[in-house]
Amino acid sequence: MNFKLISSEEVFKGRVFTIRRDNLRTPDGRTTKFDIVEHHGSVVILPIDQDGNLLFVRQYRHATKGNLLELPAGTLDEPNEDPAYCAGRELREETGMAARKIVELGKFYLVPGYSTELMSVFLATDLYDNPLAPDADEFLGVEKVPVAEALSMAEAGQIPDAKTLAALFMARPHLHPYLVSR
Repeated sequence: MNFKLISSEEVFKGRVFTIRRDNLRTPDGRTTKFDIVEHHGSVVILPIDQDGNLLFVRQYRHATKGNLLELPAGTLDEPNEDPAYCAGRELREETGMAARKIVELGKFYLVPGYSTELMSVFLATDLYDNPLAPDADEFLGVEKVPVAEALSMAEAGQIPDAKTLAALFMARPHLHPYLVSR
């Protein structure tokens, strides 16, 4: 299906993203408008400690008016920042831990209907203390959850965060060693 871009205009420029309005010609010749959130990418990390626990963060999310349990995540500082570098930084900022081993598991578009944000998923193991100061607007609590329990919570609908659910699903084949009782 061929959509043709007729014009594009920036309608908002924020700290983390830009919104543009695209005018398109549809395959049947009509015209339509799409508002697109331009975002230069992000990461989500599945940090597993030596006891087989996933490290989650609980943080207030104003859009939901609630405190959500999420995997650590963050935005690339610039469009060409290495996602693995960003993942290491975000892990240290949000959990106080660094990883000797960090492996990219894949990528996914967070909301492809209106955003360019491509999220990279990382598995982080062999953790050690190495904190960085959190971002000024972040107030996080770290919670350890056994891998099997985290998967059960996701399957039961107890984790309403899309990036966390997608990352858990993507990582599932890599989590089997942590599902055995310790």
